[in-house]
Amino acid sequence: MDKILLNLGLAKRAGHVISGTDMVTEGLRNNSIYLVFLASDTAINTTKKITDKAKTYNVDVNKNYSCNDLSQAIGKKNVHVIGIMDRGFAKLLKE
Repeated sequence: MDKILLNLGLAKRAGHVISGTDMVTEGLRNNSIYLVFLASDTAINTTKKITDKAKTYNVDVNKNYSCNDLSQAIGKKNVHVIGIMDRGFAKLLKE
């Protein structure tokens, strides 16, 4: 597992991660999300919805990982969208 996915798991254990399309969309609206991970194998409609919303609120989107990779990193099943709610973790995960 690569360093970003390990740090993503650390952010989850620290309580700075939310997952799910609706939760991430709401977090973007509230300006509480600083980075979004979107699975590369996500449905087209969900991809468009999340990328458009992130662009509106000027939040970066990482599309480099599959659903399986993201799910395994945070210990949940079938995770397609993850939002990072901490500036420090977002900066660490962007590097």
